[in-house]
Amino acid sequence: VQLQASGGGLVQAGGSLSLSCAASGRIFSSHAMGWFRQAPGQGRKFVAAMDWSGGRTKYADSVKGRFTISRDKAKNTVYLQMNSLKPEDTAVYYCTRRTGSPYVTGEGDYEYWGQGTQVTVSS
Repeated sequence: VQLQASGGGLVQAGGSLSLSCAASGRIFSSHAMGWFRQAPGQGRKFVAAMDWSGGRTKYADSVKGRFTISRDKAKNTVYLQMNSLKPEDTAVYYCTRRTGSPYVTGEGDYEYWGQGTQVTVSS
């Protein structure tokens, strides 16, 4: 499977951005789609995930209430709506897929990764 992330850019603090991740190949209800981010000098950190069936989601505490993960099954696409952005949200955002629960937050537990899209939030 290939994951193509898009939608990053430059936004002022308090603004919004919507990221998309289009997946080639089939995605099954046993799969979870997620987003991680990597700030300069840091490792990749979990942001959000959801199961493809759509019933379960998980968010990092740092984005809870501001970010929303969703998916469009017909388009094989997962989204990350980011509101009330802060400078500390600046990072490269990666979409990813795993087989199993969306409640897993370890980078090593995800199998496929997109190429990343840069999000920069200015103060």
